[in-house]
Amino acid sequence: MSSWRTILLRIGDKCPEYNGNSDFKEHIETCYGVLRRELEHSGNDILPFLLQCAEQLPHKIPLYGTVVGLLNLENEEFVKKVVENCQNNLQDALDTGNCNRIRILMRFLTVMMCSKVIQPGPLVVVFETLLSSAATTVDEEKGNPSWQACADFYITCILSCLPWGGAELVEQVPEEIERVMVGVEAYLSIRRHISDIGLSFFEDDDETERNPDEKDFLEDLWGRIQVLSSNGWKLDSVPRPHLSFEAQLVAGKSHDFGPLSCPELPDPPSTLSGITCGKQKHDAELKYPQRIRRLNIFPANKIEDLQPIDRFIAEEYLLDVLFFFNGCRKECASYMVGLPVPFRYEYLMAETIFSQLLLLPQPPFKPMYYTLVIIDLCKALPGAFPAVVAGAVRALFEKIADLDMECRTRLILWFSHHLSNFQFIWPWEEWAYVLDLPKWAPQRVFVQEVLEREVRLSYWDKVKQSIENAPTLEELLPPKGGPSFKYSTEDGKERNEQHALSMELSSMVKGRQVSREVIKWIEDSVIPVHGSEVALSVVVQTLLDIGSKSFTHLITVLERYGQVIAKICHDQDKQVVLIDEVSSYWKNSAQMIAIAIDRMMGYRLISNFAIVKWVFSPENIEQFHTSDHSWEILRNAVSKTYNRISDLRKEISSLKKSLALAEGDAATAKAELEAAESKLTLVDGEPVLGENPGRLKRLKSYAEKAKEEEVSVRDSLEAKEALLARALDENEALFLSLYKNFSNVLMERLPDTSQAGTLRGLKTIQADEMAVDLEESSTMDVDNENGRPQKSQTNGGKANNGYNVGEKEQWCLSTLGYVKAFSRQYASEIWLHIEKLDAEVLTEDVHPLFRKAVYAGLRRPINEG
Repeated sequence: MSSWRTILLRIGDKCPEYNGNSDFKEHIETCYGVLRRELEHSGNDILPFLLQCAEQLPHKIPLYGTVVGLLNLENEEFVKKVVENCQNNLQDALDTGNCNRIRILMRFLTVMMCSKVIQPGPLVVVFETLLSSAATTVDEEKGNPSWQACADFYITCILSCLPWGGAELVEQVPEEIERVMVGVEAYLSIRRHISDIGLSFFEDDDETERNPDEKDFLEDLWGRIQVLSSNGWKLDSVPRPHLSFEAQLVAGKSHDFGPLSCPELPDPPSTLSGITCGKQKHDAELKYPQRIRRLNIFPANKIEDLQPIDRFIAEEYLLDVLFFFNGCRKECASYMVGLPVPFRYEYLMAETIFSQLLLLPQPPFKPMYYTLVIIDLCKALPGAFPAVVAGAVRALFEKIADLDMECRTRLILWFSHHLSNFQFIWPWEEWAYVLDLPKWAPQRVFVQEVLEREVRLSYWDKVKQSIENAPTLEELLPPKGGPSFKYSTEDGKERNEQHALSMELSSMVKGRQVSREVIKWIEDSVIPVHGSEVALSVVVQTLLDIGSKSFTHLITVLERYGQVIAKICHDQDKQVVLIDEVSSYWKNSAQMIAIAIDRMMGYRLISNFAIVKWVFSPENIEQFHTSDHSWEILRNAVSKTYNRISDLRKEISSLKKSLALAEGDAATAKAELEAAESKLTLVDGEPVLGENPGRLKRLKSYAEKAKEEEVSVRDSLEAKEALLARALDENEALFLSLYKNFSNVLMERLPDTSQAGTLRGLKTIQADEMAVDLEESSTMDVDNENGRPQKSQTNGGKANNGYNVGEKEQWCLSTLGYVKAFSRQYASEIWLHIEKLDAEVLTEDVHPLFRKAVYAGLRRPINEG
């Protein structure tokens, strides 16, 4: 990397390039001096790199803005190009809906205004352009309120620029910026308050009636900006290096910044209904998502000692670093611990990272990324951050019963992986009390699932050793041991005819017999004598045993003998039995059950419908609230179906582009051929129609090949579109099957709405029954030995010991939580089939709590139902 690139990239960092100095003024002078010398030779390279640095290191934008301001004194033409590029990039970002680029470029423009590179007036025009578009969008007569997410985003962009340039705008164009502020206030008065229903981290938040003083994200930001304004726009968290160069910068020429235009949003649906508006609202929220939802798990005094605006700015810095360094975890951690703020922010940093890890409907990046960042931060700040992370875990564990089911699953996966990187060290004795809780208590299930995931990442004895300070927790470890082969001949087990069949099949496989011969043996020698059930059991168990040594062995067996399994498991019922055999063989390893079923689904040996049917079998239904195993398999199945559809859509999109190119090439070749054929050429002094025969032949060949390519691409496109149509039909049937099963099992177990019309009511049924029992009892039984009241006995005599939700109620809570999670995760697909879902599943007689869970996942107003 050439020296000017390093200098530009490392500005503001305490690094060798700046002699370990951290003074911003010296950094800017050094960077400016290097760039000024290099502009003559490398100006065309410096321009895009400077803009790239400003966009991807946005916490350094004040430094880059000041450098551009100083360069403006020496090379106006270069800086004019910087401004023009910014304008073009911002217009392009608006047209494509690139939210992060819009926000960052607007911040860069604001900082360049502070450095006298552009006038305040054009910046205010940009603000007013976005403000006008936002106000029109939420106007019910002129706009499309379903796209309020876009309008809110534009207003957020305006407000988020003000900490970087509000003081200058108020000083230089007070009337214009006041007009903008009045416009923002007017917008806030006509927009709808945004509810977090369906996206809250905690279930109870979805049911709490809105406090009139409670603010959504935009209202909260507006409040913070108002406080900043009343404080004279003074804040500590935004560097203002341009002030050190104000006397020089004022001599620079300000450049024009032309007008921008906001893209046209979709028209309102021709028929206004809850469904049509709901679909558009869903699309809008996907394209313009809210960037953060605050988790609020730490005591207020750990975070709120800052000015209100400081929290917002620190979050912006953290989210920007997480976004732009998602491929460089160590650089990410390094920048996160060195933000340009004068206060400590470990708690805010942890809360921001966890808010992203648990963000609903999905985090911006794979959860693995946040795991790695947290690990690197613990290593970078060994004296502070590990304790903060531990505090976050404890805080979330205390509220685990109310945590959204999807968030709970993510937390389990993160925590087990995190501990695996720190020798599985955790003070488990703090949580040993969960053994006194009923088996369905969320805290007990959480510990159980974390330990099971740890075993997957290590081995049983290692995990057992890690809980030696709380040895009683061994009860929650998964079973120790390998496969459970029905037809094993070890340990002197009694043999029967089925053992002999298994041994014969094993010999055939080891002898490399092909699938056709194995199928013939089954059809001729096994099924006629022993029946299809025995044949299925022997074949599946034996093949699983042969493939049990490793994942590669399993794949090899399925590739070679998948046709055998397909032959004997040709319908849905047989495939359910196949899944039963897999879970029987791997009953000591939930991980291997999930892997084997996933691979079998990949080879089309098991259908997603069979998996749904198996998950909702009586044996599995009874474990919905105490284990994640069935849910993991169901998630994998639905996800695989969804991924197939996503892949087909991408292929179709690519083929459409290829078809457009092929059509263009074919049209060009045809036109050239026709033009050549229409020319008059002299041959032996006589006029002849057509060009040189050799060239004519080549053009004809090109035209034919171009046409063939066009036809080939069109055929491929039509084939993929047919596959997509079939996949969408299958997906519709899958979701209908899934939701019918959910509805049926919940209808059997949910109490009457008079008893529990809300989740909170469901939770209190057990406590209410206990209270009634106590009132009816004339005396309280006392334990004679210690004088304490005896523990309440419920649910078959098992004491709840501090967790007062009954087993049946907890089953309902957990299952409803998963209904909401599935609805939210696959909302884009479900909205495509919502009319059919309404007609066949969400009918008038469906239980209100089930309807509420589905609607919450889809972020659909409950009053539609």
